[in-house]
Amino acid sequence: MKILVTGAAGFIGQATALRLLARGDEVVGLDNLNDYYDVSLKQARLAALAPHANFRFVQQDLADRLAMAALFESEKFERVIHLAAQAGVRYSLSNPFAYVDSNLVGFMSVLEGCRHAGVQHLVYASSSSVFGGNTRMPFSEQDSVDHPVSLYAATKKANELMAHTYSHLYRLPTTGLRFFTVYGPWGRPDMAPFLFTRAILEGRPIDVFNHGQMRRDFTYVDDIVEAVVRVVDKPATPAPHYASDTPDPSISDAPYRVFNIGNHQPLALLDFIGQIENALGLKATMRMLPMQAGDVVATYADVTALRDWVGFAPKVEAREGIAAFVAWYRSFYKVEPTSGS
Repeated sequence: MKILVTGAAGFIGQATALRLLARGDEVVGLDNLNDYYDVSLKQARLAALAPHANFRFVQQDLADRLAMAALFESEKFERVIHLAAQAGVRYSLSNPFAYVDSNLVGFMSVLEGCRHAGVQHLVYASSSSVFGGNTRMPFSEQDSVDHPVSLYAATKKANELMAHTYSHLYRLPTTGLRFFTVYGPWGRPDMAPFLFTRAILEGRPIDVFNHGQMRRDFTYVDDIVEAVVRVVDKPATPAPHYASDTPDPSISDAPYRVFNIGNHQPLALLDFIGQIENALGLKATMRMLPMQAGDVVATYADVTALRDWVGFAPKVEAREGIAAFVAWYRSFYKVEPTSGS
């Protein structure tokens, strides 16, 4: 198939593009290479994609409506995996308009492109952050997501609503995937595994919020990619058991679905840090801090619906995944192993 992957220079985008190329798909990767974090890391990810004959990179901004319309018109994509977004909960507190431009205006460009080009299936990244103030565990797709606690989360919920509208009006099959704390090789420098590993290696203290009383459903990137590829191969369809008088928010009488993708094994933050310490052979100095605005205490994915839909089950446990990330970090940044690690 010919597939557009937006955010191809990003963490999940690169991994997804590599998987599609390995099975023989033609991939057009789009990214604006913004400087939210180290651009050289994004360029290195693209360099790993460049040798593939079936890959082509387009540097372009999602919010450029005319350019996006022209891209869809000329390329005739069969399917679209939309992973580009302004990421990060904390950054949304100080730079809110970046989220409007990328996550709302940009997503509209993608929806319009898919609509007019007759794309067979749009798969897009949502986030576990949409569950916001909900504390009932595990998080189910049937739960309310009406109480976001960050603008980032609000834009991701808005994406789900926008997608449903296009599925309803234009019968565009759309599937939203709520990612739960993705980590692994080539990961983002603004996320905890990267921040902790770098700080520990440099002998600096790490910031541990809510005094360590946090749990996250850390999900290894290979598991995420496995789910994304399985989902893109199975376009959303109307749910025959959908009832408009008792609506289930994860399904519809339109070709629309929403799924969680998580490890289904939440890990205490202090235990996660311990796994990083074990992989590094070094102890962390922890700076205990209060809860941050926009954050939540725990995440835990119910992945039953995704298992039933495409047979997905996460496979990589934290110890294995963290060891792989630390090995990549040392190799990429040329950090020699410490004695005993």
